[in-house]
Amino acid sequence: MPVFNNSYVAPQFFILNGIPGLERVHVWISLPLCIMYTISLLGNLGLVYLIHQEESLHHPMYFFLAMLSVIDLFTCTTTLPNALCIFWFNLKDINFNAYLVQMFFVHGFTDVEFGVLMLMALDHYVAICYPSRYATILTNPIITKAGLATFLRGVLVIIPFLFLVKHLPFCQRNIISHTYCDHMSVVKLSCASIKINVINGLTVALLIGVFDICCISVSYTMFLQAVVSLSPADAWQKVFSTCTVRKSATIITYVPAFFTFFTLHFGVHTIPPSLHLIVANLYLLLLPPTLNPIVYGIKIKQIRDSVIKLFQGEKVPSIQDK
Repeated sequence: MPVFNNSYVAPQFFILNGIPGLERVHVWISLPLCIMYTISLLGNLGLVYLIHQEESLHHPMYFFLAMLSVIDLFTCTTTLPNALCIFWFNLKDINFNAYLVQMFFVHGFTDVEFGVLMLMALDHYVAICYPSRYATILTNPIITKAGLATFLRGVLVIIPFLFLVKHLPFCQRNIISHTYCDHMSVVKLSCASIKINVINGLTVALLIGVFDICCISVSYTMFLQAVVSLSPADAWQKVFSTCTVRKSATIITYVPAFFTFFTLHFGVHTIPPSLHLIVANLYLLLLPPTLNPIVYGIKIKQIRDSVIKLFQGEKVPSIQDK
């Protein structure tokens, strides 16, 4: 490792050291990650293609699902190839600017994913509580604007992180025990005060994570109140089946995300670093990029029917054709 002559010069590159304590089994760890990455690519690409091709799936719920799949694809693709290079070829060096670019994509797309989950919850609420006005409330222009606003929100909140990290002094330390470019992992290497970085991270977490969770909770609470008025048993079953799918997507995204966030920011020393990094990798790769297309594909009948008919070479009838 090179030693920097100037104690306060930014390093030209960082060394991503993988998972500390598990270096001897890096190759074995990479095998399930590679398999899961393949599944996530096939599942999400297939889901986006299916929604694009099948006219019966051209509805707000499936458009939001397509957004979620695209975000999952970008998130895992910006992290896993780099991790596999560490595990397989011991390629640990990463340019400082390249680190910032990957950090931007990792945190930016994560924030966008939170926003899309919130939009899906609101879509569910409108579909159940205002079924007669659903098509007029969630029009294509509204969906496009909501998706664009969610994307811009995720991008804009991460830009200050880049400037703050860019101007931090790192002295002689440039080794990071991680497999991808994370904000707090690099900030902790600085030999200056990182108070403003921590405050900025907590502020963004409150503005995005907590705000989105509150919106999701409110939408599901109002949804459950509306569902009480439904008397037919089949209506209850259908509504709660769809609700279970969406709650599953929310849980597998938020729980590991908050676990990773709080262990990094508050340094929970009782948790082994290797466990934290494994959860962080699973959060970006397995949860949700791999599980989301599987959960939605199995639970939502319309998607299952579309997949079957697509493989059979049949065209799924659209709503107008029925």
